Order: sequence, then C-alpha cells, then structure tokens
Amino acid sequence: MICRIALDNKIIQACFKYGPLLFKYDSIMQVLKFGGTSVGTADRMKNVFDLVNDGRQKIVVLSAMAGTTNELVNITDLLYEGRKKEAAELIENLRTSYLDLVNDLLSDDTIKNESREMIESHFNYINSFTLKVFSKKQEKAILVQGELISTALFHSYANEQGTNASLLSALSFMRIDKDGEPDMFYIKENLNREIASHAGSDLIITQGYICRNAYGEADNLKRGGSDYTATIIGAILKSEEVQIWTDINGVHNNDPRYVESTSVIRELSFDEAAELAYFGAKILHPTSVIPARDNKIPVRLKNTMDPDDPGTIITSKLSEGGYKAVAAKDNITVIKIKSDRMLLAYGFLRKVFEIFEIYKTPIDMITTSEVALSITIDDTSHLNKVVRELQDLGTVEVERNQTIICVVGDFIAEKAGTTLEIFSALEGIPMRMISYGGSRHNVSILIHSNHKVQALKSLSKQLFNS
Repeated sequence: MICRIALDNKIIQACFKYGPLLFKYDSIMQVLKFGGTSVGTADRMKNVFDLVNDGRQKIVVLSAMAGTTNELVNITDLLYEGRKKEAAELIENLRTSYLDLVNDLLSDDTIKNESREMIESHFNYINSFTLKVFSKKQEKAILVQGELISTALFHSYANEQGTNASLLSALSFMRIDKDGEPDMFYIKENLNREIASHAGSDLIITQGYICRNAYGEADNLKRGGSDYTATIIGAILKSEEVQIWTDINGVHNNDPRYVESTSVIRELSFDEAAELAYFGAKILHPTSVIPARDNKIPVRLKNTMDPDDPGTIITSKLSEGGYKAVAAKDNITVIKIKSDRMLLAYGFLRKVFEIFEIYKTPIDMITTSEVALSITIDDTSHLNKVVRELQDLGTVEVERNQTIICVVGDFIAEKAGTTLEIFSALEGIPMRMISYGGSRHNVSILIHSNHKVQALKSLSKQLFNS
C-alpha cells in the first residue's frame, strides 16, 4: 500500500491501521539546512523564516545558534576540571543572552512566556551538572541543548507568524550505531513514522547534528554534523533537493580568505564536491555528500545573506574536463617509515595499515618506494601510540606543520599536459609528496604550511587567470 505525504491525516492513519506502510515522496519536499550563523541573531532567525515560508511544505534543519556549541564545550571542560563556579557563571551568561533573544524575537506575551519557561528548563538542566560529579560521558547531554533551544525558538516564532509549523525532535528518529555511523534502517523507519504524524504541517522543524547512540544516550553525528542530518533526511524522503544555507555564495574556486577575485563554481559533481570538502573546503563536509550521492538527490549550497544568488548545485552529472577549484588542508602530519623489510616483501603494507586501523586514524595521502613509505594524517590524537608500534617495523620519522594542496577537476590521466600547469605554478615551492592517478578528480600535493598562501595564489593565477 502506497501512501503519499500529501494525503490527509485520516488516510495516513488508516494506512497504519490496515497494512504495512510504505511511504513514497514524489519529490514534493525540500530539505533546507541553516547553519549557526544563519540563525545567530533574532533578525537572522526572522530572515530564515521569510526564506522558508513560501507556502510549500518543507523540512527545516537548524544548527545551534552561532557560538552556543563553543560555549557549551567550554562549560563541559570547566565541569570536567572541577571548576564548577566558573562553569556556573558561563551558564548564567548564556542563559541571560537567550532570555534577551526572546525579547528581540517574539512579541506575543503568551508565546514569550512559554519560550522563557523553555529557556529556564534547558538551563536548569545544564546547571544541574554543577551539583554533582561530572564525567566526559555526560558531555553530549549538554551539547545537544544548543540545537534543542534554537529549534524551539524558531518554532515559536513560526507559530507566532501564523504558520502551521511542527517541531520534530531529531532524538526521536536519528541514531548512530556502535561504530558511530548512522543506523540507516532505524532512521528510515522512525523518520517515516514521525513525518506521517506531522503530515499536515507546512514547516517541519528539526535539529541537525544531534542524535542518540546505540545505547539510547544523547550523542551527535560528529563528521558532517547538521549537513549530514539534512542529506540523510533528504535521501530517505527522496527530496527534490537538499539546500545547505551558510554565509557564502556556494563553493569558490579558491580560498577567498587568502586569494582575491575568487569566483563561485555553479556546478559540481558529487565526486568533485567530496574531494574539495575532504581536502579543505569548509562549506560542506565530505561525509554529508554520501547519502545524497547514493540516492541522486541534488544538493544546493546557498547564502542566507544573499538568497537571490543561485549558489552551487551538486549533482550526479559528470562535468566537462578542466580545473574546477583549489583547496588546502592544514594541520597535516607526515609519518615516514623506512625499512629494508619492505624490499620484495608482501604483507608489509597490511601490517602498517592494521596499526592505523587499531587506533582509528584515517590516512589522507600515501606514497611508497622500494624501502620507504610516507603517510599523512590530520588526526594526531593517537600519534605517539601509532609511532611506537610502527617502530617495530622500521625507522620512523615524523614531520608536522604540513599542508595538502588539492586541485580538483575532471582530469584524464592519458591526456598529455594535465599536470604541467599545476607544477609550473608551484615552481620554487618544495613539494614533499604528490598524489596523482588515484582519482580522476584530484591532484594532491603536500607542502610545508609556510608556503600555503603562495601556492594558492600561484595556482589561482595559473589555472584560473586571476
């Protein structure tokens, strides 16, 4: 039996009563995600409401207000260190700022009072952790409060404006498994049920980033955060489009913080977007691309401050050949293992990779020779342990303060001269490692971080004539 979200509640309830429910959403819903800066003030929340209140049914995914998560992290750090008085002061300051926001955001006295009670309830809960012994395991319970508060406030404002809006808690459908990955079967089953119960709403508001873990505790999606929430929802509902709204007009062909006259890339393939995101473009996390790519759901990146700009559209469509963008990934550490046992030996690489697997440390780049292996990582939380075990295999050297420069486009390995312009632009800059051929969309070069800005500017001039 097929039920459509556009059907009224009675029909949907009958579907539940009389047979297995299979929802089919014929691309009638958009999923729109707004980051912390987009909802960072009362005025910006009002602007977001104006953007989404166009009469079409949609799901709105919100992050915590800008700065809130950082403050909550500071509070948990102080609690963990036993500095409860200082933590209580931060909690009170944050509570006051939210109570002030209520006055700026809302005008109806009844809704104002309800929102103040909501604020007090959340902050009384946070403050309760100052009255007992605090452990790091309790940190997530505090961190989820930011998204819960921002969505509750936005919901109150939407209702005050006369919109039929529903507040859907992500904690009721979003869950990760024991490995920290989204439990897609659980999410699909529970999201469909929750959406059905809100079928008559014009706006369905939910939280990005937060979820429950396999044990039912409050947790978060970590990699990809709110973007990941949006693309998971869009993929499950077969949305016509997932929109990620930030404070920049889509993906630029270079980093505008260091390079002048960058331009917005209007179209990207999922593979190109994933490469760019992984190697430094901050606008989108690479993990969040996966659900949309696997289900062929377009993702559009737009600017809340400039809503008329079309932004960047990311689709399954393969783009024409050529250079698309340059990105830089900082804080890279190189680990070099030199061992005569590599020579004409098999199984050596397996032993190396097993060490990184044991300590859950992802590898960015890798190059090999007959007797040496160089690996780059950006997560150094287990570096000492990794190095200690690698020393059983050979001599280990570690270099820090490295940057991966990534050139993304549609490259064909057989085409002569593909990399000539890249290396010409980097002439005079020492190159530590080069990765080419692993992907047709990416050429990666490792350099010292001191040369990053020079490299970005030179590549922009050479590849994009800017």
